[in-house]
Amino acid sequence: MRKLVFFLGPAGAGKTTIAKTLAKRYRAALFDMDTMLRPAAAALMKLAGLDPEDRDSATYKSLCRDLGYRITMDAALENIELGTDAYVIGPFTKETESPEWLVKELESIGASVENVEVKVVFVHLADSLSYYQRIKERGLSLDDWKLDNWNVFSQTLAIRDIHWDIPISHIFYYNNSVPSVPITDDSFMSVERFIYGSSSLNAERNEE
Repeated sequence: MRKLVFFLGPAGAGKTTIAKTLAKRYRAALFDMDTMLRPAAAALMKLAGLDPEDRDSATYKSLCRDLGYRITMDAALENIELGTDAYVIGPFTKETESPEWLVKELESIGASVENVEVKVVFVHLADSLSYYQRIKERGLSLDDWKLDNWNVFSQTLAIRDIHWDIPISHIFYYNNSVPSVPITDDSFMSVERFIYGSSSLNAERNEE
């Protein structure tokens, strides 16, 4: 069955690194909302006379947020429609609050959770300090607002419930506080097993 896998979690948790590693291994199509929205967001913010690197202000969210999710999901769903496994990366804060959101997205391509296996990997760190250190170390200008307004931004770091109508066994909360490790490490392999199961994992290894 084709897979639609969401890699969710706050900025700095490491969801993109995990998704990219597995996408390369399993040749899944990967859709990172930050990557897909970046050119349009920069243009829209510049046209509005605002900082094109702003990704956190209320103005940015008003102008660009929903557009980013629409662009990302349209591309991911197009691949699902073609039978290609799709990995989607983003916070999806508002979307995970709505049980109807996932249903409507799949219905747009004539699909449902009956014929698309939807799984969620929620990547998180142990505490606020871990996020601060991780975000500061990666040194991105897009993170300046987060660091300068940490008291506000840190309120978005809580682990969230996923309200979609999928089995609880299809939601995995992964503590990525340990520094990045190779795919052979048991702690990272837990994400791989969650998505593909031990039988698929063994089959993949036997083919190498």
